[in-house]
Amino acid sequence: MGQKKHTAEEIVAKLRQVDVLVSQGRKVAEAIRSIEVTEVTYYRWRSEYGGLKGDQVKRLKSLETENQRLCRAISDLTLEKLILKEAAAGNF
Repeated sequence: MGQKKHTAEEIVAKLRQVDVLVSQGRKVAEAIRSIEVTEVTYYRWRSEYGGLKGDQVKRLKSLETENQRLCRAISDLTLEKLILKEAAAGNF
């Protein structure tokens, strides 16, 4: 079976669907099977996206992307600083 990459919005919708099915009296394992993911995937999604709404998920993803970009910029600038320090000290 091939793997499918779910979008954040799809994940939130599936988590809500499981919540609805459980509130209707179905067992958690049955509800998880009905959204066609494994229990491990469900609990991983729930720990990451549990309680979030669609717009909050979009904001979370954009902040994660921005954080990665800034971390790369910091590492690049730190490397440049070290190179310039060595060049100024004459250790090249």
